[in-house]
Amino acid sequence: MYDLEKIGKEAKKMASYVRRLASSEKNNILFACAESLEENIAQIIYANDKDMANADPSRGAFNDRLKLNEQRVKAMAEGMRKVARQDDPTGETLYMKSLPNGLKVGEKRVPIGVVGMIYEARPNVTTDSFSLCFKAGNACVLRGSREAINSNIVLVKILQDTLESLEHPREIVQLIEDTSRETAREFMRLNKYIDVLIPRGSAGLIQSAVENSTIPIIETGVGNCHIFVDDSADLSNAVPLIINAKTQRPSVCNSCEKLLIHINIAERFLPIICRSLSDAGVEIRGDETVCGTFEKIIPATEDDWYTEYLDLIIAIKIVDNLEAAIEHINEYSSGHTDAILTESYTNANDFVEQVDSAAVFVNASTRFTDGEEFGLGAEVGISTQKLHARGPMGLTALTTTKFFVLGSGQIRK
Repeated sequence: MYDLEKIGKEAKKMASYVRRLASSEKNNILFACAESLEENIAQIIYANDKDMANADPSRGAFNDRLKLNEQRVKAMAEGMRKVARQDDPTGETLYMKSLPNGLKVGEKRVPIGVVGMIYEARPNVTTDSFSLCFKAGNACVLRGSREAINSNIVLVKILQDTLESLEHPREIVQLIEDTSRETAREFMRLNKYIDVLIPRGSAGLIQSAVENSTIPIIETGVGNCHIFVDDSADLSNAVPLIINAKTQRPSVCNSCEKLLIHINIAERFLPIICRSLSDAGVEIRGDETVCGTFEKIIPATEDDWYTEYLDLIIAIKIVDNLEAAIEHINEYSSGHTDAILTESYTNANDFVEQVDSAAVFVNASTRFTDGEEFGLGAEVGISTQKLHARGPMGLTALTTTKFFVLGSGQIRK
């Protein structure tokens, strides 16, 4: 049986160790780890080739997230450097005030402690998670999927070897190499040692964490993202923006999955956008009005409006007005990212205020919902819940707060 108890105990000890490291020391370690990644590109790609050889060729979008090449490994290394260059959030005093009795009460930002990550494919999550957790003063325990096991083993070994070469414990970052479901469920119950669990992957993985974890979790939800084309939108900009949001990288959670079009512009805009999407290789599903516009469209079912395709598929619906678009989005969206294309300040403001999602865009592609694009350097995921963290989770999302009180002998009467 895999010894998760030992891993948990080591992680708890490492949380105390990392908490004491100075920002400059953490930065030096991250820069060294980034250099080690680049020095070992051939080894990383060799391991990744083993994972790709075992992959199901029919899972195109999944395999795209799994694949590593020289450019992607260099991007992983640069992501670590960007995290190292950011300000360290730990130790920041959020406020300080004096009470009438002379006590001074303050609140400061501190590390969470031990962060557990459970994720599918995406070997880049391994390095992103380590760099962000470590810079925020945490130890981390990682559990990737069997599809990426060879890549993850090599990546974590490189990080651990670098830590050891700088005379720091290897156990600051640990990988659970047993990828069985039984071990995953056991991992989810290590609340004695792990302070927060972040699942990142399919809806099934996240639901499993919600149902089985005794560790508090931060949900990184699926991305059923919408774009609403208002009747005041600049249609010349709308076409390339929608094509970008759908096709630039359809396998990721911030790609556009649903397109809503105002009824006032449907007659002239539908043929244009349907032809453009079809030419780009996108399968179109639509409501009754949309199906009557373009011969290649498949009738959308009720399930389609809830579905995150992660593929070159989009569903299109005609709506009567802004209010109907907002109502539809709040009903079917996963709360990840939704956008409006409009030249109306009033409509833009109403959309931003009333759409209940982690990120709401005006006249921009949904593809920008990303930690690096938001200036966070990297992310451990995009939270669609509302407690503790929401949206792309960078350094501050991996911290908590602590009150501190300075007295001079006060006693409570």
